[in-house]
Amino acid sequence: MFRINKGQRLAVLTASVLMTTAATGVAKADPLLFWSTAATPVEETKMMREQVLAGFGKPVQYLAQDPGPFATRIGAEAQAGKGTIGIIGGLHGELASFSSGFVDLSDVVGKSGAKVNGAYAALGKLGTSEQKYVPWMQATYIMAANKKALQYLPKGADLNNLTYAQLIEWGKTMRQATGSPKIGLPAGPKGLIHRFFQGYLYPSYTGSNVVKFRSPEAEKMWGDFKALWAETDPGSNNYGFMQEPLMAGQVWVAWEHTARLKDAFDKMPDDFVAFPVPAGPAGRGFMPVVVGISVPKTSPDAAEAKALAAYMLKPETQITTLRVTGFFPVVDVTLPADMPPSVRLSGAAVAAQSSASNAKPSLLPVGLGDLNGKFNKAFSDTFQRIVLRGEDVKAVLAQQGDVVKSILDEAKAPCWAPDPTTQNVCTVE
Repeated sequence: MFRINKGQRLAVLTASVLMTTAATGVAKADPLLFWSTAATPVEETKMMREQVLAGFGKPVQYLAQDPGPFATRIGAEAQAGKGTIGIIGGLHGELASFSSGFVDLSDVVGKSGAKVNGAYAALGKLGTSEQKYVPWMQATYIMAANKKALQYLPKGADLNNLTYAQLIEWGKTMRQATGSPKIGLPAGPKGLIHRFFQGYLYPSYTGSNVVKFRSPEAEKMWGDFKALWAETDPGSNNYGFMQEPLMAGQVWVAWEHTARLKDAFDKMPDDFVAFPVPAGPAGRGFMPVVVGISVPKTSPDAAEAKALAAYMLKPETQITTLRVTGFFPVVDVTLPADMPPSVRLSGAAVAAQSSASNAKPSLLPVGLGDLNGKFNKAFSDTFQRIVLRGEDVKAVLAQQGDVVKSILDEAKAPCWAPDPTTQNVCTVE
């Protein structure tokens, strides 16, 4: 009788498994790890996996991350020269910090068959000759109002061409008529009010976001904001997403990210209007939020990652992404007639805002890496000291200006629009 030993039996068994796997396709490749700071709310993350990425046809593990862990992990893998992250999705400023570790995606745009926004594609080069990221989606911050508020607009005011002085007057009139403040701002722990200061107030009053942080124009700005805060609902200190107090009727007029107004516009479309942000003495400052996709040089499968990047640019994928996240396409698409009310309302306001004759776009912070949190906190701390604690404006700006300058020096970050862009480290005058 023919016998085989234990080692031979193992070899035969292994060969058998491999042959069976090859014939049946039972074994599955590891999913491509998609590391992203976009679509972080639980429901959005779920829909991103089930509705957007499912159409790719190959396994993708989408993991939404907070900015801190996001930057730490990417930096660690780049330094180690190897990693498990296959593809990255992040804001322009988040990706800029790691540009030297990304592969060139110049060929991806052509493979997608999509007509990508030229200005955003240029941003994706990050000052190099290579396509360090391909634009993925875009959003911004706009104003929303309950239609009940419109009767209290200042005489002669144009909703699509407001000034901050008119917004303050509007708020005062609403408060006097209703007995309580009706303007709301997301100043809670999960709110984005720091973006309001960085990309809206500072550019609108000073034409700058960093260089003129403690200028006379900035002093005027903070004085005006104190007047606006006096007409703001006290609950703003707890608000994270303004769609909730808007739907509850606690707030009638609010500034917020388009994605964080989505529920209010979709659930109560007949109750609200959307319109551009106000203008200040230096223009109508606003912050376009550009999210891009990069492939790290340490990606376990760069070819597969490039294929996914091209898939994310397809018009049909972009439309699905819009439905899921409220972020708008970066490619030329014709939107279906059945798009949600939030798209119709926000879309018109976004277009009017970006095309305004006095528009002054401001990029998200660039080149700060894991110091982004400290930078944002510097603006939040300035707000708390001047507005909530009533400290002297000039003294606070002098001290906080030093904080901002130290962050820029540590990061060795150049200035970003609307401040003049140079290769030197940005500074505070």
